[in-house]
Amino acid sequence: MENGTDKVAEEEDIVNPWEVQSSSSKGVDYDKLIKRFGSSKVDQDLIDRIERITMKTGRKVHHFIKRGLFFSHREMNKILDLYEQGKPFYLYTGRGPSSQAMHLGHLIPFIMTRYLQEAFDVPVVVQLTDDEKFLWKSLTLEECYNLAKENTKDIIACGFDPDKTFIFSDLDYIGSCKEFYWNMKRVEKCVTFNQARGIFGFSDTDCIGKISFPAIQAVPSFSTSFPHIFNGRKDIPCLIPCAIDQDPYFRMTRDVAPRLKLMKPALLHSVFFPALQGAQTKMSASEPTSSIFLTDTANQIKNKINRYAFSGGRDTVEEHREKGGDCEVDVSFQFLKFFMEDDERLEQIRQDYSSGKMLTGELKKELISVLQPLVAKHQEARAKATAEVVEKFMSIRKMPCSDKYPPPVPGASSKKKKKKQKVDSVDDVAKNVEEKLHCGKVET
Repeated sequence: MENGTDKVAEEEDIVNPWEVQSSSSKGVDYDKLIKRFGSSKVDQDLIDRIERITMKTGRKVHHFIKRGLFFSHREMNKILDLYEQGKPFYLYTGRGPSSQAMHLGHLIPFIMTRYLQEAFDVPVVVQLTDDEKFLWKSLTLEECYNLAKENTKDIIACGFDPDKTFIFSDLDYIGSCKEFYWNMKRVEKCVTFNQARGIFGFSDTDCIGKISFPAIQAVPSFSTSFPHIFNGRKDIPCLIPCAIDQDPYFRMTRDVAPRLKLMKPALLHSVFFPALQGAQTKMSASEPTSSIFLTDTANQIKNKINRYAFSGGRDTVEEHREKGGDCEVDVSFQFLKFFMEDDERLEQIRQDYSSGKMLTGELKKELISVLQPLVAKHQEARAKATAEVVEKFMSIRKMPCSDKYPPPVPGASSKKKKKKQKVDSVDDVAKNVEEKLHCGKVET
């Protein structure tokens, strides 16, 4: 398996697909997490390279990337290499539909994915893991399936291009696409129960559905899982924008891919969107007072921020004026880092709050003025996502972009192998035999 382990010492942050917890008021230590997971930091060189590419299409690098909110990656440079060579890739992200109302934190990967779709002009696949939520939550299959349809409206409202976006429910698609199901079986055969338990922490009391689920989240990483889009091509890699708690799924996927002669997915990891009560944990739909929901009214948003948003201010006005506030723990400022696009205004707020010139109530007022119109705009866009629009995004269809991916020529690879065999010298043959003797050495 790739570098990184999910076995953590007591003093370390807890980060896995089902739980995020930090003992620090500043939240998860992301530098330590990069080392623990074995990923790479999104450094200034990578940011500059992304900007050089996106500026060619008239787009600045997204502020999520500039501000370190997408802070870690796996082989992002390889994706950029392919793009500059004129070779294709696609985007894959997802949502586990456990509630009818999504919250602000759920928007982060979709905002980034939509930006990347526009900047690089590539297709997007969005997996709705309604089957996962049936296994992990106290919900019926029918409830999970209906929640997937409702959440699809919020995803569509983010502005995805219907000609380049396929949104699918696992409960629908797995039974409709043989290629997707076959890839699931191939992945399942490659991963032992001990490996799955080591990666995901499964116990003897977990149902067998949970143990096999990681294969379902893995296979959208492979272009052969979407024959209606990529016409059977297996040489098209994907880039996955996601929160870093999802990385264990894709460490497993990247380990399995070469064994299946498929492309490893690349990843772009985000930090966690904090709960209103502080950065020790992420915003959760199961805790209403921790979240700003996309269904909240302007008044609800105002009341939640004023009542629950953790403050980095001092105990008294006098002390705050003297010592200033702490932006690193103040939730209102952390939310502004995500949703205030004006860099100069954000920096001015940081300086004013840190110096004591701006009080906590004034900072919360700034946040309210940003979030109220943002949520209202989202609600307007969601209202336009009718049943017909949802059906268009979720139907298995040949999309206009599919013409960019001509199907592989039958027998082409075997002809190349035969041609190579004819020109092999005696020394080459001897070398190949020697290498096969050492086939037990596997690169991870």
